[in-house]
Formats: sequence, structure tokens, C-alpha cells
Amino acid sequence: MAETRVGVVGAGIVGLAIARGLALARPGLKVTVLDKEDRVAAHQTGHNSGVAHAGLYYAPGSLKATLCRRGIGLLKEFCADRNLPYVECGKLVIARDAAELGALEEIERRATANGVPGLRRLTGGALTEIEPHATGVAALHSPTTAIVDFPAVARAFARDVADAGGEVRLGFEVVRIGRAGDRVTAASPHEELTFDRLVICAGLHSDRVARLAGDSPAPAIIPFRGEYYRLVPSRTDLVRGLIYPVPDPRYPFLGVHFTRRVDGGVDIGPNAVLALAREGYRRRDVRPADLWDTIRWPGFRHLARRHWRTGARELYGSAVKRAFVAEARSFVPELTTADVTPAPAGVRAQAVDPDGSLVDDFRIGHLGPITTIRNAPSPAATSSLAIAELIAFSPPSGLAALHRR
Repeated sequence: MAETRVGVVGAGIVGLAIARGLALARPGLKVTVLDKEDRVAAHQTGHNSGVAHAGLYYAPGSLKATLCRRGIGLLKEFCADRNLPYVECGKLVIARDAAELGALEEIERRATANGVPGLRRLTGGALTEIEPHATGVAALHSPTTAIVDFPAVARAFARDVADAGGEVRLGFEVVRIGRAGDRVTAASPHEELTFDRLVICAGLHSDRVARLAGDSPAPAIIPFRGEYYRLVPSRTDLVRGLIYPVPDPRYPFLGVHFTRRVDGGVDIGPNAVLALAREGYRRRDVRPADLWDTIRWPGFRHLARRHWRTGARELYGSAVKRAFVAEARSFVPELTTADVTPAPAGVRAQAVDPDGSLVDDFRIGHLGPITTIRNAPSPAATSSLAIAELIAFSPPSGLAALHRR
């Protein structure tokens, strides 16, 4: 019997988890991961906050809610098995004033419906027992929210792929995808490979690669740079775990927050400003082709008209350090501008529909033997092992056929 071959485009944590899941589910299956970079986890996986989310915010019954709750359990087990850092430092979601109490109650309702364990509603005085330097009128405490080293997890996934007989092909930029009967080809400028199935999980370029496979233009990826500051070492005692705001329900972004890292540092951020390049980690990074793709997308123009005030506020926080710190100080009043130093930024691949709607839930599509992951923002890293289960075993994916052959 001919060998069955599966290609996965994208060596971020989700693509590697999918490749690993397929390789382990059927010994003998030939899985090949393709990525244009010279290392795994080069983009979103390597630039995120390192938080393993417990499932507080997501609409009950959504893919985010279901896969996050399943995924965090699998991730915890995986980290324990591989001796990788996994620290349940806990999260406080803080309502700063009475106007935010209704939204905090909605988060508590969702988290309870999603089965998040150990939740506690705290008054303003009680929240200081968890975070002595924080302030607010009320808070929701999630003790099982954790911090991990996602690039290390991704590298462990890549090793599992190789140990199962698969391959991670770095420096392979997919520029063309074709279909011939029940076969799929993926080509770089120098080489063409043939597969029985192909999974596209290309993060910041997911829409472009999906279009190579014949998928629709929508949704398009609009890149948002998330900028961070970091507490200087002498002030990391201001934060014990994770301190989050009550998010604005109009946006999938969570707002500026405090994140303890597994190395002991504490980051503050991110904001959300339009990136002028899909891999625009620095303000000076500008790629005209990326910027043109953003501007010409009808959804971006609708989004800009609808939310220009919010965008202007985010830009001001980006340009003026004291404005950024002032937002963070509304949760930790002792914070000063002298307490922080710039930290590396990340870029979020935000999917936007033609009407300007920000796509919130995971969005996964199918084109015969091709599976396209068109939107996989946070909590995708937390959910990666559960997403892998879905892709490998869900009948609509077309990949389930591999387990019947």
C-alpha cells in the first residue's frame, strides 16, 4: 500500500501540534511540516505572553471555549511529562469601578458555563490578598490560569514529529499550491512536494496561503502590533501572578495587563496598534506590499471608520510612555515610568471580515483534501493540542479518512 503523506504549512505551535497529532495517531503516516523561517515558533508563538488560558472569556459552546478547556488540560499533562515549565500563578480580572461590574459578571457567567475550576469573586479589599499592590472595586480570581514557555513546547512538538518519522522542513516558503485529482502539491521557488492531504496553518500569512489553495479572500489578516513594557528587576514584586482588566466586549483584545513570565520577569501590555508589516515587530518595520493589502481590504476601511477613536487612543499610548503607564497604573497605583523598560513586541494576526467585523472565534475551513485555519488567535497556543485532535479526527476535516485507510 502506498505511503500516505500529509503536509502542514506553518511551524508555529498550532501547526506543529497538528503535525504531531497526525504522526502519533497513525504510525507510518508521513507528515511533513513546511515553514519559510530557519527555526520553529518564529512569529506569533515566539512573541506571545506565555499565558495558558483557563477559558474565562469565551462564549460557551464556541470553538474557543471548548478547545481552550480541553487544550489546557492536555497542555498541563504534556508539560509535566516533558518537564517543561508550567506554573499555575493564577489570574485576577479586576473591575476598576462600578461601571465595569456588569461586564465582570458576564465574564464570571461565561467562565462558570465553560467549567473553569476554582473561580472566586472577590471584593476590593479581598483582592489584595491575592495581589497586594493591586486596586479595584471587585475581581474574579482564576487560580488555574498558568504561564508556560510556548516556544519550548513548540520545539518539543517538533521533536515528536521527527521521532514519529515525520519531518520539519525549514526554509521552505510555500509560493504555489495545486490540486491534481486527489493529490495536493505545495511548491517553494525551488522544489515541489506532493501530498494526500494538506493543512494550512500559516498564522500571519494564513489568508494568503489559503488563497493559493483556492480559498476565498475572506477573512483577511490585518496585523496588529502589541507593544510591551517590562518591570525592571527591582520592581517585579509589584505583581505576583497575572492582573487583567475587564475587556471591552467590542474587541477580541484583552487590553493592557500584567503578565508574570516563567523566567521571573513581568511584562505590561500589550496595546494594539496597526502594524505596517505582517512581521512588523518594530515601529520602523514597513513593508509596502503588506500595507497595501491592509488598506485595500474593504473590511479594514469599515473597521477604521467605526473605531478610529479607539485606534487614535492606542497610537497615543504607543507614542507616549507615560500614557501607557498611566493605563497600567489604574490597576497598580505604585507603578511609575521609572519602573518599566521597553520589551519585545508581538504581532497578532487578526482576521477581519469584509464588513469590518473582527473575527473572534477560531475559523477552520475545508477544500476537499485541504484544511485551512483562517483565524487562530489567543487562546490558540493553549488550545493547540485540542485543535490537533479536532483536525486529526473530526469527520468534516477530510483528514479522518486517513484513519480509515
